[in-house]
Amino acid sequence: MAKMLVTAAPRRSDAEEVVMWFTVELLGCEGSLSETRQRCQVRVYTRCRDRVNPPATRSDSFVTSVSGEPRPALTTRRPTMRDVAELAGVGIKTVSRVVNGEPNVSAQTAERVRRAAASLHYEPDMHAGNLRRADGRSRTLGLLVSSVANPFAAQVHRAIERVATEHGYGVLATSLEDDPDAEVRAVAALARRRVDGFVVTPVRVDQTYLRVHVDRGTPIVCVDREPRGLDTDSVVSANTEGAAAAVRHLISRGHRRIAFLGDLERIQTARLRLDGYIQELTAAGFDVDRSLVVMGLHDEASATAVARRLLTLPDPPTAVFSSQNLVTIGTVRALQQLGRENVVALVGFDDIETSDLLKPGITTVAQDPDRIGRLAAERLFARIDGELGPPRHLVVPTRLVVRGSGEIPGPGAATTRA
Repeated sequence: MAKMLVTAAPRRSDAEEVVMWFTVELLGCEGSLSETRQRCQVRVYTRCRDRVNPPATRSDSFVTSVSGEPRPALTTRRPTMRDVAELAGVGIKTVSRVVNGEPNVSAQTAERVRRAAASLHYEPDMHAGNLRRADGRSRTLGLLVSSVANPFAAQVHRAIERVATEHGYGVLATSLEDDPDAEVRAVAALARRRVDGFVVTPVRVDQTYLRVHVDRGTPIVCVDREPRGLDTDSVVSANTEGAAAAVRHLISRGHRRIAFLGDLERIQTARLRLDGYIQELTAAGFDVDRSLVVMGLHDEASATAVARRLLTLPDPPTAVFSSQNLVTIGTVRALQQLGRENVVALVGFDDIETSDLLKPGITTVAQDPDRIGRLAAERLFARIDGELGPPRHLVVPTRLVVRGSGEIPGPGAATTRA
């Protein structure tokens, strides 16, 4: 039989609580327990006055019985890998292998480690763990979206997260609020967390600062907007073509005075959609009336104010092309306030979930944020897994969704049909 050695070390706390620390050693003798040593420590609290919380003065974050059955820890600090190892009766390296999914651990031992970790509510330190993994990966991605206020960005985020989950990855996301300085700060913060790759919605006019991360071997995919000063994978919508299709649709309904309401001019997609608007008017042989072109609109309130001003001009536009979903919402509000929603045609870029609930329904140029996000994530994982070769630039087509507002006839409708 194995013999048991018991030692005790009493200690008195400020709350007059006696704490007895027993160290129990089971020393194996010849037989199946040969060369096996198991240790457990038992805290025995003898309270002299009112009930108090046990002192968290030891490094141990667990309590075991002599029988080896784990009980929840009586401490407020986070359990460590060492705590799990002691509770499971294994070495720290064994716990590390189980946590990181490495081989050379028996199923029985791995299960014992997992039970010990669960009883302690242990959570691995991913920042330290990735330094010890065989592949050096943190199993996290860094995602920079333009603004969480924009439904398009939220849908792209969801699509990326779904793909990441399929690969066993987490996503650390941040909203830039279209602030160029925030882009640089966010990338630096995520790099310190050792993310395995970035999906970036470029906000700055130049992404040269990302080259240092590319040179270090960190994959980067740009989404929604193409990078400047850096050649890397990107996934974007057909912005110019989609805008041209919207204007072409309005022209085919007899409209000539078509207003353009655009986002901030420094945003690449806003400029591309303006290009599509100008190209299509020019191709149709119409002059571009710059008084009907307004950039710098980034929210519903500003769009409403500008749309009201244009619609009350002596010679107002008969149609509006709004190049961003929040701008579209603001334009709809202005039309309703003026009672012109059934008189002035409207086509918006970006689909809106409630477009079909309005009267008339909003005709939109629909992007495919789910596909864009999915393709961006798949590109990133391909690079993480070692794909080489030149950067790939993927363009996802848009489609015109007809619901009524874009079909309101203009003054030249009869001439157009003729």
